[in-house]
Amino acid sequence: MPTEPLTIARLKSEGLILLECISGSRAYGLATPESDTDIKGVFYLPKSSYFARHSDYIPQVSNPSNDIVYYELGRYIELLLQNNPNMMELLATPAEHILYQHPLMASFSADWFISKLCQKTFAGFAHSQIKKARGLNKKIVNPMSREKKSILDFCTVFMDNRSVALTDWLRNTATDQQNIGLSVMAKATQMYAMYIDTTGTFGFSGLYQHADATQLRLSSIPKGITPIAYLSFNEQGYSKYCRDYKEYWQWVANRNEVRYQSTIAHAKEYDAKNMMHTIRLLEVAYDIATTGQVIVGRPNRDELLDIKSGARDYNSLLAQADQLSMEITAAFNNSDLPEQPNEQAALSVLVAVRDELYLNVN
Repeated sequence: MPTEPLTIARLKSEGLILLECISGSRAYGLATPESDTDIKGVFYLPKSSYFARHSDYIPQVSNPSNDIVYYELGRYIELLLQNNPNMMELLATPAEHILYQHPLMASFSADWFISKLCQKTFAGFAHSQIKKARGLNKKIVNPMSREKKSILDFCTVFMDNRSVALTDWLRNTATDQQNIGLSVMAKATQMYAMYIDTTGTFGFSGLYQHADATQLRLSSIPKGITPIAYLSFNEQGYSKYCRDYKEYWQWVANRNEVRYQSTIAHAKEYDAKNMMHTIRLLEVAYDIATTGQVIVGRPNRDELLDIKSGARDYNSLLAQADQLSMEITAAFNNSDLPEQPNEQAALSVLVAVRDELYLNVN
């Protein structure tokens, strides 16, 4: 008989939830009337599932929108030992945002997990968000036309001591690309001799096979024919264009439209919510280095919400992030935090807690 899928409803009905907390903007103290309520928590697998074959291990269960996510106990501890920012913040959730906590969860001490590794995970993730913001800025200020350029747009014709774009040359001479034959010029990179056959006598292959071609076509050229011009193909430029085109339109297809329109509305050409969380993460990293604590609720709500609203200049935010990064590096260098989490203590208690959970289960 097939096992019932592990859903949030099943986690609750079978009492498998160990920790349930309000997370995200409401836990950070940054909620606005438009904010959703995010939930993160921890569950444990039923004994029969946990001791089944390894491929059946379920690390997390979430709702379709992913604003409610529960992590299996083992996965939760694994991520804590990696100093994963989301899990470290879940561990440090302020009491007023804890909806439920099983007594056994108090067995895990925050001191086992807070380490200098947080510099890499918190600040490192923040830097990845800065890179993402810069990429978004580039996409917003350099939109790409939906009509894709072809290989011909990256070719130049040389004749009569002058150069002209191939597309212009074809149009001005009323030449069909299918009537052109190309042959490679020896010792010349991406340079070709061009021949024309308007009668179809020689059966030239034309310049390309189809609109999305990535290579020019060569033809068999009979001896004694004189080239009418020479052609240069910017292959590197075309390859880069194709990559950028694909990346841009994938971004358009996958972007969060509400956040994008918000970005356009405040006209600062960056994802303001992304940059707010970047600064927030850097500030949390600095707190960890100087206080040894993950401080989830942020004391500078107004400043962070100003960033979210687009009130700050993009370059000034990058400068602030760079300054915070330098302060974080210095603070961790002077910190007496352990280099790594206490894996032995955490795993030992993990085994004991799981044994206790399964004690009276067949």
